[in-house]
Amino acid sequence: MTGLSQHQPPRAVRWWLIAIAALIAIMVLVGGATRLTESGLSIVEWKPVAGTLPPLNDAQWREAYEGYKTIPQYRELNAGMSLDEFKTIFWWEWSHRLLGRVIGIAYLLPFLWFLWRGALSADLKRRLWFIFGLGALQGAVGWWMVASGLTQRVEVSQLRLATHLVLALLIYAAIVWTLRRLSERQSAVASPRLKIAGVALLVLTFAQLYLGALVAGLRAGRVYNTWPEIDGALIPSAARLLFEQPWWRNLFDNTLTVQFEHRMVAYALLALAILHAVDAVRSRAGPAAVNGAVWLAVAITLQAALGIQTLLQQVPILLGLAHQAMAIVVLTLAIVQAERLRARRPEHAQQQVGLAVGQTH
Repeated sequence: MTGLSQHQPPRAVRWWLIAIAALIAIMVLVGGATRLTESGLSIVEWKPVAGTLPPLNDAQWREAYEGYKTIPQYRELNAGMSLDEFKTIFWWEWSHRLLGRVIGIAYLLPFLWFLWRGALSADLKRRLWFIFGLGALQGAVGWWMVASGLTQRVEVSQLRLATHLVLALLIYAAIVWTLRRLSERQSAVASPRLKIAGVALLVLTFAQLYLGALVAGLRAGRVYNTWPEIDGALIPSAARLLFEQPWWRNLFDNTLTVQFEHRMVAYALLALAILHAVDAVRSRAGPAAVNGAVWLAVAITLQAALGIQTLLQQVPILLGLAHQAMAIVVLTLAIVQAERLRARRPEHAQQQVGLAVGQTH
């Protein structure tokens, strides 16, 4: 199959990548449910192969439960929980890990098949190998995160949790970006200002996702449950925001500071999205660019409203998961918009010229 087009891979490649992106989105949500149900430390060993099977009899269940009893979370938070209660949190974590294994297999086997069939260009192969490497790293980062809660803490490190989530979303973003580059749509004609704003929105979205993970890891959404004020003021006092030493630790460890950061970046993201949409309409950037900017602004507005309700309700599970799902929608729209506004690649332009010349003969 060496005669396959190097410019446009088979449709099967695109459907495969769409399926992987969907699986990653589902896994992020399952991970969110695992966190919200305090289930992430229920499996205290990392067994990449043997861990695929859950306990199959009473003896294995009791062995898993005894392992959980050795960590601080059980002793300080869940002492005396029943075996059935343990099974509930175990199934969430096991499902999360199983889904990770499924994604690895669903990615690697078709990838090897497409390589063997010669269906991938050299550039696409490099991209897909890079994404595979990120996926392998994600497995190690996941265990690194879990290990932080097995000895001296009753929960995982919020810094490691944020790293784990953002890496998953980076993999998701890389796949969505690759899918966009494989599409037959041309880039939108846009001013440098619109292109810069598109990239800035994507970068700011990732920053907000990271801060959201810190909020989740610190359970900061369950305190300061008022809006628009926080801790009795629109802007808390410096003494409350920066009381830890050195001062920079507050950016990651202080629940008030982390929630305040999350709010401020949300306001900045919303303002930039609205300005970007207005700019796209006024500059007549074209239907695709305008629609992309407007839909992104709408999604960020809805996400802000959902975030406020989640905070006011002290993060019930369904609202928390809805907030996380909407974050994936915002990220997807930001990726598509930034890629749409990118500068046209020279080779893509040459390909279009060649097609146009061919049509004149």
